[in-house]
Amino acid sequence: MDLLRKIFKGNTLYYPGCMTKFVLKDIEVNYKKILEREGIDFIMLRDKELCCGSPIKNAGDDEKFLEIANKNLKVFKEHGVSRIITNCPACAAVFRNDYRKFLGEKWNIEVFHIIEIIKIRKNMVNKKTERTVDKKTKVATYHDPCHLGRVLGIYDKPRKVIESAGYKLKEMDLNRNKSFCCGGGGGVKSNYPELSNAIAQDRMEQANKVGAHKLFTACPMCYANLKENSKGMEVEEISQILGAGGEEN
Repeated sequence: MDLLRKIFKGNTLYYPGCMTKFVLKDIEVNYKKILEREGIDFIMLRDKELCCGSPIKNAGDDEKFLEIANKNLKVFKEHGVSRIITNCPACAAVFRNDYRKFLGEKWNIEVFHIIEIIKIRKNMVNKKTERTVDKKTKVATYHDPCHLGRVLGIYDKPRKVIESAGYKLKEMDLNRNKSFCCGGGGGVKSNYPELSNAIAQDRMEQANKVGAHKLFTACPMCYANLKENSKGMEVEEISQILGAGGEEN
């Protein structure tokens, strides 16, 4: 069964994840537009769904994580969810890998990170933004989120989206499976903000080193932490290329 058949079979839930839902609401708007453009009929559960449980699992509380997983499963089944599309790499990794591990055969919901279902088109670009972009900002680099890359093995698709939008992509020395962490995940930002900021600033220096004028990433946490520590370089979440346009020419 190919990807499109999987996506259009049954109810598809768009699950933004906590960071997008509560902090980066403009990113959620972008992704809803993208799903609509891709012709995907989706539902949202908003207050009915819980956090995926990733922070609890990472803190080592397996019992509480299992409780959250079972509660989410109950909600998903009550609403006929057979697949989940999320823009959060951590949510995607937890749903795809850890829910299966903790729930066993009860968990039979397919999970996609949204980058997996975006079709590559010629001149994929946010037309509203493009009018204000000069040629030098067309040199960009891409930051691989830890969960999207090392956990889910998704490296090429985000790069293809960026290049399809007309950007010349320059790789930082630490990329793909050797990517440098943004410093925001794993509870570091909450518990050690100075360390988190220092790591992000180091990453931005790596981007400056390759001559990029813009850094893209496909993770809300990475986006927020790198943007906070950007020191003048533009940082964009990958949906911002597409959110207000992304039409095929």
